[in-house]
Amino acid sequence: MNAQQLIAEANELPLEDRALVVDSLLHSLNASSTELDQQWLAVAQRRLDEVQSGKVASVSAQEVFGKIWNRFDK
Repeated sequence: MNAQQLIAEANELPLEDRALVVDSLLHSLNASSTELDQQWLAVAQRRLDEVQSGKVASVSAQEVFGKIWNRFDK
């Protein structure tokens, strides 16, 4: 299996599994700070829980970038 096939297969995984793969790959590239990593993991898990529970709504990238362009297009 080559890298492109692996990427295509990974893209078919559920969101949480893709996040786990990304996190694992990033850790393999960068030295990590365990304390800082744990803090970011807690924040990411809390945010994921909020989205999955419906407590907060996600915003599409198109909407986010549209607001940015409108803000700086003056």
